[in-house]
Amino acid sequence: MAIASVSEADSAGLRRITAVDKKLIFASCLGTIFEWYDFYLYVSLTGIIGAQFFGQFDEATADLFVLIAFAAGFLVRPLGGLVFGRLGDLVGRKYTFLLTILIMGFSTFVIGLVPGYGVIGAAAPVLLIVTRLLQGLAIGGEYGGAAIFVAEHAPQRRRGLFTSFIQATATLGLMSSLIVILLTKAILGEANFINFGWRIPFLLSVGLLGVSLWIRLQLNESPAFAKIKADGTASRAPLKDAFGNWANGRIVLLALFGLTMGQGVIWYTGQFYALSFLRQTLRIDNFTASVLLVWAMALAAGFFVFFGWLSDRIGRKPIIMFGCLIAAATYMPIFDRITAIANPALNTAYQKVSVKVIADPADCGNLFNPVDTRKAATSCDIARDLLASHSVKYAREAAPAGTQAQIVIGSEGIDVFAAEDVADPQAARVELDQKLVGALEQAGYPRTDDTTRVRMSNAFDVFRPQVAMLIGLLFLLVLYVAMVYGPIAAALVELFPTRIRYTSLSLPYHIGNGWFGGLLPATAFAMVAETGDRLYGLWYPMAIALACFAIGVAFVPETKDRDITAGD
Repeated sequence: MAIASVSEADSAGLRRITAVDKKLIFASCLGTIFEWYDFYLYVSLTGIIGAQFFGQFDEATADLFVLIAFAAGFLVRPLGGLVFGRLGDLVGRKYTFLLTILIMGFSTFVIGLVPGYGVIGAAAPVLLIVTRLLQGLAIGGEYGGAAIFVAEHAPQRRRGLFTSFIQATATLGLMSSLIVILLTKAILGEANFINFGWRIPFLLSVGLLGVSLWIRLQLNESPAFAKIKADGTASRAPLKDAFGNWANGRIVLLALFGLTMGQGVIWYTGQFYALSFLRQTLRIDNFTASVLLVWAMALAAGFFVFFGWLSDRIGRKPIIMFGCLIAAATYMPIFDRITAIANPALNTAYQKVSVKVIADPADCGNLFNPVDTRKAATSCDIARDLLASHSVKYAREAAPAGTQAQIVIGSEGIDVFAAEDVADPQAARVELDQKLVGALEQAGYPRTDDTTRVRMSNAFDVFRPQVAMLIGLLFLLVLYVAMVYGPIAAALVELFPTRIRYTSLSLPYHIGNGWFGGLLPATAFAMVAETGDRLYGLWYPMAIALACFAIGVAFVPETKDRDITAGD
């Protein structure tokens, strides 16, 4: 009877958002906030976590283990999607995504409690990796559960609007982590933050967990799932039904290659890669880079909801496809303009200073190194790795076989060693780096104390033209994220039948975001280091976005008017 009344009330698909709607949307959004809050905390605190949990190793090895722990969380997300997706299609959405947020929130909180290696020895890194695996598994089921739960409660013609709030709060999670880190550092000071204060952002998550559990316990199961349960049409073997037949398997592949892989790379480019580009490539201080992005995300946050609302009117597909296309078409000029505004002296050096690496091509290896397992050893690789670390634009010139590499800056040549030819490669690298920095500054590259690069004195120092223009450009990048991310939850939910929706949706979402998107920073850096062109790494997201656009336009159906209550 309750199901029928809900159906009648929603028959026009246009009812207003009620207090109950607001509660279920808020409850679902909290999981997405958790996901990205934890993600960025770990990324931002990698150096400190390495020292705390892997302090028995040298710095390079410690960094490697931190990155492996980080990657472990990403790699198990699709597995979590399958595990919890199956559970969600068997027992229901409510209890499954209640379980996922409990595991996810508890694991985030525990990271703040686990003693370091100096206190409990090898148990510390083991516990860290276990918590990361638990987080990854839980996140694999959380997003699908939240998106489906909201969509299955929403009126048919407002699913884009309802689910877009989940998408908007992903950005809120990133903003929250940035703000909490900055505030904690400001209150405690850098030394205390490194010593113990880094734990506070993780510990604060327990409040969010408590609120999430309290609200989710009050919610009812989604009407669509309750209906198929009552009708006896729920799947008894969700994995087999989702992936064991070509009809649904084809839709899973279309969801991945025609929707989520493009959305994933645009998400990472517009937020994570943009921040990395400011910090590492343009040498902007961490505070300024973080605050610039926070302002851009704050200004763009409402557009996630706007594009979700718009997708209810014109469709999911046109907005997502246009987002992929415009991002691919404009990334190069936007990042080029960011360079010119954020660090004018560096941009001038790119144009005027000639730098070459003259080396035997056989010594120039592949610099793609996502988990830092490969160290530059040949003279060519050491030369390119050093130049990339200083954001130097260079060209390559072939030298005779067996020739040791040389960096030529203007008319000055600097010989580069091979690791096997020196007794202490690390000391030799430091000496070479100092010589390189001196030669670059002499040729016209900016000093570290250059005053023309952007620097914010406080969080509200936003009215100077240089700062305002950068916020505007970053806003455009986040706007593209809103275009592809705002409607994506509704689009994915509508692609699959109720009986296997949770299982089917989770896998392409987490592969598209975790693998295609997650590999973006490492891939882009390797491409830049390989070519010496600071913008060359953008070809990776541009190519993926264009491929997604082509596949999506040709094969992905429009779904906004579908009845998602059907069980088959």
